[in-house]
Amino acid sequence: MAKSSFPSGTASQISRRNFLKNSSIAVGATALSGPFLVRGQNLNERIRIGVIGAAGKGSSDTDEAASCGGDIVSLCDVDKGTLAKRGEWYPKAARYQDYRKMLEQHGNSIDAVTVSTPDHHHAPAAALAMRMGKHAFVQKPLVQTVYEARVLRQLAKDKKLATQMGNQGSAGAGLRRAVEVIQAGVIGKPHELHVWSNRPIWPQGIDRPQGEDPVPDTLDWDVWVGPASLRPFKKGVYHPFAWRGWRDFGTGALGDMACHTVNMPFRALKLGYPTVVECEEVSDMHAETYPKTSRIRFEFPDREGMPPLKFWWYDGNPQDKSVRLLRPPEELTKEILDWSANQKDREGNPRPRQMPGSGCLIIGDKGKIFSPDDYGSQFFLLFDDKGYKSAREKNEEHEAIRNIPQTIPRSPGHMREWFNAMKGGDAGYSNFDIAAYLTEIILLGCVALRVGVGKKLDWDGPNMRAKNAPQASQFVKREYRKGWSV
Repeated sequence: MAKSSFPSGTASQISRRNFLKNSSIAVGATALSGPFLVRGQNLNERIRIGVIGAAGKGSSDTDEAASCGGDIVSLCDVDKGTLAKRGEWYPKAARYQDYRKMLEQHGNSIDAVTVSTPDHHHAPAAALAMRMGKHAFVQKPLVQTVYEARVLRQLAKDKKLATQMGNQGSAGAGLRRAVEVIQAGVIGKPHELHVWSNRPIWPQGIDRPQGEDPVPDTLDWDVWVGPASLRPFKKGVYHPFAWRGWRDFGTGALGDMACHTVNMPFRALKLGYPTVVECEEVSDMHAETYPKTSRIRFEFPDREGMPPLKFWWYDGNPQDKSVRLLRPPEELTKEILDWSANQKDREGNPRPRQMPGSGCLIIGDKGKIFSPDDYGSQFFLLFDDKGYKSAREKNEEHEAIRNIPQTIPRSPGHMREWFNAMKGGDAGYSNFDIAAYLTEIILLGCVALRVGVGKKLDWDGPNMRAKNAPQASQFVKREYRKGWSV
């Protein structure tokens, strides 16, 4: 019997029944029960927030945490320029360039952390804070590897922490309504899922440049590289935001967008672990970056009330004319193309007959549901070949779904859910118990990409291994540079 790859202290088998329960009806309200009370505080006291990653999304996460009543007590960012700028907004906050030092020196003053760094720091930063009993809000993708997803999920459970992944579309009423509609059987038994994205919109499909540039005085390059292997600094190649396509630092188009675009169908279709993952086609392969476009197939067995299902992921920037764009076949998307031709832009001009940049198509034995946005917040119904009908027009739902009851509570706001959980309320809709599963499935696409085109992985989900491809294990769990760990 193969040795389990689970983190120490984690059960070697996770109940599929429990997962399905959490990924469907139960997760509509809460997958884990509170209370997650902030230790030593009453419900009226302000929660003390330590910010890890203060630029870009970190800036808006910080401001939103403050708007929810959080007290921003420390700011951490590798760039002193960012620290100075954000410090003007939060002058009382302590400033650090290394979150390890922040938590060591300032940890007693912190109740919870936000983590909004490049992907490769998500798990090391969150795990360090969570082991100290800090609640955690971590941007998507939750982690960079399958193994890390298991670690954070188990830590949240063991430490009884309030958690939330930053896929803000989870709070949308439209996404939650779509889950209710699909699970009510409106399109019958779903058997195919197609999801596509217009990413990458950053450098990808390239090789590492030669040479080295001086590191800016404001940047701690050693900390920025963190758990990855140290490499020379090159201006504009990695920092401040060109890292996502690099395998050492990011997770490519899948990591960037699938936590959004796959979120609604993942929940609605109770996806659980796939049994097969295969990269079917890519535009190009490079040693250190993800390809410019790819098509990946996932196969899921029958689930409670759901038949076996095949899921295809497609990525690629439609503006990149150097590659052939990969998208669902036209025989499946004719009605979507017709729908697009009937849309108008902001100036009222007709849009071209082309696929939206990103979207989701779910095919059942009685109909189809199509969502033309990243978050599943808007969806359209198709029951014949006469074209898609909006699920909601002029505040009225389509007659096919009007009588489907609301079973999932609506959100007070994505960050607010996390704050409510920390104060003893229900778990957030994207708490780590569910977000880790979503992220793990997505990251299996990255594993398949790295194993190679046409190499089908027979996936053993509970034990995190490809039964027919031991070489995949190197992409399931990574090695960390000395001084960094999860």
